[in-house]
Amino acid sequence: MYETLRSAIPTISARQRQVVQLIAAGCSNDEVSAKLGISPRTAKAHSDILRQKLGVPRRRQIPAAFMAATGEDPLVDGLSLLASGRV
Repeated sequence: MYETLRSAIPTISARQRQVVQLIAAGCSNDEVSAKLGISPRTAKAHSDILRQKLGVPRRRQIPAAFMAATGEDPLVDGLSLLASGRV
């Protein structure tokens, strides 16, 4: 599954990266929506689109698939965002 991702890195927007970071930090869709100032439905839509782009069936697999595809650790970046209060 992750081998396919390495050959074709999906385009992930800045907002989607924020969602990945928050998911990696353990946030639910309701928490993502509160932190980003979006509706819970929009947070779920972001999650669903990320699952499709990254080719994973479960929301909790998004951070690992993102890391495999991009080489970036969403947890490290996400925690620094949360600590700085930018999210």
